[in-house]
Amino acid sequence: MTFIIYGDPLGKPRMTARDHWKQRPCVLRYRAWCDLARFAAFQKNQKIELRKPAILTVKAYLPFGKVHRAGPHTVRPDGDNILKAICDALFLNDQMVYKMSIEKLWCDGGAPRVEVEWL
Repeated sequence: MTFIIYGDPLGKPRMTARDHWKQRPCVLRYRAWCDLARFAAFQKNQKIELRKPAILTVKAYLPFGKVHRAGPHTVRPDGDNILKAICDALFLNDQMVYKMSIEKLWCDGGAPRVEVEWL
């Protein structure tokens, strides 16, 4: 299955128990992005349960910053945090994902987005 999540890619923030009643802006942004990701993937707002081992491939296109550098995207958000956000947003049992890869790129003229493929 392949799909695209439009919008700035986000990494999963470090959350605390306090975020249940006093929600920080970064947590609210993350939860809204998770809703967007689930809708882009499944056209509904619920996680799925993986029934067999899966491979996850992600390409994150991030917007240019104040200083654009040619070459790979080596600033925040971290690739592993983007992967964690995607796995936690989409799957009930993300331990079934046994192989993951991510590529962070500068936007190629299109909108900031995340292209996700899983088998």
